[in-house]
Amino acid sequence: MTLGIDPDELAACVQCGLCLTHCPTFRVTGDESQSPRGRIALMRAVDNDGAPLTPEIVEALDGCVVCRGCETACPSGVHYGHLIERTREALADAHRTTPWWERAGLEALAHPRLLRAGSAVLAGAQRFGLVPRRLGLPRIPLRSAPLQASGDDVYLFTGCVMDAWQRDVHRHGQAVLEAAGAGVTPTGDRVPCCGALHSHAGLGDRARALARRAIAELPGDRPILVDSAGCGAALKDYGHLLGTPEARAFSARVFDITEWVAGRMDRLVGSLPDAQPKPLDLRVAVQDPCHLRHVQRAHLPVRQVLAPFVRELVELDDDGLCCGAGGAYFVVQPELARRIRERKIGYIERAKADVVASANPGCGMHLGAGGVPTVHPMTLVARALGRA
Repeated sequence: MTLGIDPDELAACVQCGLCLTHCPTFRVTGDESQSPRGRIALMRAVDNDGAPLTPEIVEALDGCVVCRGCETACPSGVHYGHLIERTREALADAHRTTPWWERAGLEALAHPRLLRAGSAVLAGAQRFGLVPRRLGLPRIPLRSAPLQASGDDVYLFTGCVMDAWQRDVHRHGQAVLEAAGAGVTPTGDRVPCCGALHSHAGLGDRARALARRAIAELPGDRPILVDSAGCGAALKDYGHLLGTPEARAFSARVFDITEWVAGRMDRLVGSLPDAQPKPLDLRVAVQDPCHLRHVQRAHLPVRQVLAPFVRELVELDDDGLCCGAGGAYFVVQPELARRIRERKIGYIERAKADVVASANPGCGMHLGAGGVPTVHPMTLVARALGRA
């Protein structure tokens, strides 16, 4: 079989190796086949030379965390994310990856009532101590009142798992947006899932169906604000995923929530008594989710938004290296994810912070499972505003 990759994109890699130190799986294994350069060589061997898809090749291609840190480092502008997603789709279509239980779990994400019912069962199991803490799950609410619209200036994209498990983060984000003068419409069940996890798993047809639903449900030109880095990256990539003018226009309306708030800091700070923030007494380390830093290239606004509201911001000295969460990667590749996280925790410990700010729920859960106190930037800002 072939992978069906765009030959021009596949030929763009010049095998220089500058990506190697930015690849988390190569860093922890030292295995060339677990690097972007090595994986692209394997893609070429299959597509150009007719190499068979051996279990070893499938394992190497399926072991990528899809952090896309290699894209930031690449001098040739290789679209590695497109290459690996097309590869994953071919492998999943051939049933070489993505087993039935993973497909069933991902399908549940598109059905809000089913997801909430399953989450309620999981929440009950948590209360009885039946869910291992090493999984890093947040305390899942048994029930949570739905978000209420406060106006029609912006949409707040709420998504699937985050809305079921971490709806308070959405509440905090909405409170910050309202303090900045925006009327907010949460998307709720209208758009149950962005399809990011389906794309990562190679379920391209399902991801495209969810993308078309999102576009149909959110017409017009109202900005769509996202407080999950992975969801934001997926929504911004609909133009590529569907390849239509309508999809590209939709993606142009999508912003990470901190991108939008950073442009309205005067109104946010002006909403405070005497227009003077009272910073939280915290030393905060910023952990950049890969899909915010390497895909959206929108990690700097996090710092702009947080800076007035905490005592001190500190940077990690790892140049944005992945934490190992990778959407559902830490579920399907637990050992590699754990080894990647161990390296990340070393950088975090050197920062000597009170708390880590991460703009992606998966990163927060994965780091939390490793004992790192992690909180969403919007929660910190809402606390400082007295709105949490």
